[in-house]
Amino acid sequence: MIIILEPDLPDQNVTVDAVRAVAARYPGVTVKPYEFRGTTHRFAEVHLLGSTAAVPTAAFESLPGVRQVVRVSAKYRLVGRHDPAHETVGFEHNGVHIDESTVHIFAGLCAVDTPAHVDAMMAALARESIVTTRMGAYKPRSSPYDFQGLGKECLPWVFETAGKHGIRLIAMEATDASHLDEIAEALERAGHPTAVIIQVGTRNAQNYELLKHVGRQQAFPVLFKRGMGITLEESLNACEYIASEGNPRIIFCLRGVKTLLGEPHRNLVDFAHVPVVRRQTRLPVCIDPSHSVGISLRAPDGLPDIFHAVGQGIIAGASAVLVDFHPHPERALCDGGQALTLDMLVPLVEHVRRVRAAYEESVAAFAGRAPAKTGSAQ
Repeated sequence: MIIILEPDLPDQNVTVDAVRAVAARYPGVTVKPYEFRGTTHRFAEVHLLGSTAAVPTAAFESLPGVRQVVRVSAKYRLVGRHDPAHETVGFEHNGVHIDESTVHIFAGLCAVDTPAHVDAMMAALARESIVTTRMGAYKPRSSPYDFQGLGKECLPWVFETAGKHGIRLIAMEATDASHLDEIAEALERAGHPTAVIIQVGTRNAQNYELLKHVGRQQAFPVLFKRGMGITLEESLNACEYIASEGNPRIIFCLRGVKTLLGEPHRNLVDFAHVPVVRRQTRLPVCIDPSHSVGISLRAPDGLPDIFHAVGQGIIAGASAVLVDFHPHPERALCDGGQALTLDMLVPLVEHVRRVRAAYEESVAAFAGRAPAKTGSAQ
């Protein structure tokens, strides 16, 4: 059972104490409060764990400050959307607001290689007033002989360059708990010129010890990539692992899934699941067209396949895009074949804006329509 409190409740602790007092009447019930700080509001919930089937909701619904009481049948207690009317909470980090009100483009290098390439990428982002990027310092690879990333050695100049160009938030994968410490130490030494959102990659989607570690810390929000070969439910449960350890600031990223169907794309694009994730959870949803498509080829209409995949995700309601760029893809040490060149940044930004406008127009137009009767078609 979940007791949802009114947003921005000034006497929140008083209400939580009142809930505790009522819950104490029922043996075997444990009280666990949670607080979520969204982009514009502060939210709080009190979860009742244990044998709650016989606990009446009315006992809590009458308490001052209680907005709603929900009996939870879904698996996702913390990340789940227990009521369709509940908003996506989102979060703010270093001045960047992540929610469903806008779309953020995390364009950058899949793998950091040279200071010159990082500088060129971030300068291009700055020219378009984009303050988010992706920069891979730690790279888990299928082959032990492939480039594994520059690691902590590149962090000082990556962060310094981000500060120089006004980049506020860097999506950076961590493959081991020690990487979080290395990132935190490098940010501290650099004077925090930017901030990091920790990316949990698809290969670590069920690395439960890493998920717990990422959940216990509060310094970094998390961008979680769906596991490439596991179910959507298993991936969402991984996010529940992170949230249950105390860190609810999570973006869920769809990045394509493995199949036995082979080419033409690297993975089967799963962006039709954007509304599914939004319906089942309160998490902002990101798409990764680069690792879904895996090539930079163009369709007969002139648009790259990656642009088409971006459009599929944005028109479905995604609020972030993680996409590979490189000043010279032929020199990239990782995934150069799917990286877009810097001259494609402006067209991508314009494409995202157009598709997002179409999405918002469609939502507004549909909002006033009465639901059709079951079985009817027009």
